[in-house]
Amino acid sequence: MIYQFRSKAGPDVIMLADLTLRIFDILGRPIEPRGVLTVEKLPAHINALETAILKDLEERSQVKNGADEPKSQSKLADRLGQRAYPFLELMKQSNAKGEPVIWGV
Repeated sequence: MIYQFRSKAGPDVIMLADLTLRIFDILGRPIEPRGVLTVEKLPAHINALETAILKDLEERSQVKNGADEPKSQSKLADRLGQRAYPFLELMKQSNAKGEPVIWGV
């Protein structure tokens, strides 16, 4: 499934279900076919996603420094920061302009 996130504050962001589920798990929200990330909750969501990205980078550096090879290859192939960047930027722009992020409408 594909999710399209919209806000008046920035360009639409389209993500596949696997990344959307991963991000919404980090945000502590269930993903629904339609929804809204309210302006009041955006700072907490931004903080949660940035924290997860930093944790992912830290884990990746540990993997590079000595973990088993097959696991490190799969881990390195799925960089959260790179994949989540457009969505994170949309949330930041929306927060700055006081606009919610919506999807499924």
